[in-house]
Amino acid sequence: MSNSDLIIEERSRDIGDFLVGRLLPFRKKRMVGPFIFIDHMGPSTMGPEKYLDVDQHPHMGLSTLTFLLEGEILHRDSMGTEQVIKPGSVNWMTAGKGVTHTERTPEQLRNGQTHRVHGYQIWVALPKEKEFMEPEFHHVDRSDLPAWSDQSAQFVLVAGKGFGHESPLPVHSDLFMVEVKAEKDFELNIEGQLEGEIGVCIVEGSIQACEHHVDAGSMLVSKSEDACSLTMYAGTHLFLFGGKPFEEERLIYWNWVATNKETLKQAKEDWQNKRFPKVPGDETYIPFPAD
Repeated sequence: MSNSDLIIEERSRDIGDFLVGRLLPFRKKRMVGPFIFIDHMGPSTMGPEKYLDVDQHPHMGLSTLTFLLEGEILHRDSMGTEQVIKPGSVNWMTAGKGVTHTERTPEQLRNGQTHRVHGYQIWVALPKEKEFMEPEFHHVDRSDLPAWSDQSAQFVLVAGKGFGHESPLPVHSDLFMVEVKAEKDFELNIEGQLEGEIGVCIVEGSIQACEHHVDAGSMLVSKSEDACSLTMYAGTHLFLFGGKPFEEERLIYWNWVATNKETLKQAKEDWQNKRFPKVPGDETYIPFPAD
């Protein structure tokens, strides 16, 4: 997905052991571990005349993680990748020194019927030493992701390491993303299960944190590593994400992440002069937003 806003500002509040906001980044917390941007897509109804068509746009210095809850998206990129992502599977594109891609409704769903698209588009900053690595693309089916149950809760490890499991997704830093669904009220104990900064993204339902009730659509960030417990109410669906933070600051500018302004300035010039690699057979082009 393209980040159409150069700077995202959302209200946040402090509830004790956690910061609460609606998007990442938000004012009081720009990153959680290496996670630098999280965009909630939908839920939106597609068809018969409205379809997802995100034209060719660039990324650099980051990996995109696409995770769908409903619907399908066709990903095509300048590496020649063509991959349909379905609910529960993971698309992981590492942009490195520069890549372009498109995201569209697959042809088989452009059939005059309606369908829903719902999911998350996530950006994970690369370590400084891998900032300009060669681009890569990986897809992991849901059946290949570690999954387990604990009482009334079901867990899926989407990326990284956590709860004694490791995802097959080839990540480039110490991180984790865990999906948790609770059929009944469930005490989620994270202590000793995850390493680094911890974020909580509530998809459905609600939780109790530090005597505060927090509903779906909010994001929490723990103010201390490895020391929080949450009550998930029946029917709650959430993601835990985070990891070890980088020593260097990260700058975010349109669809690019970098450790210095010069890299971002050059990327803007390269995109405006159409020097980025192109998706094979695609002549679409999203211009850089007006300053």
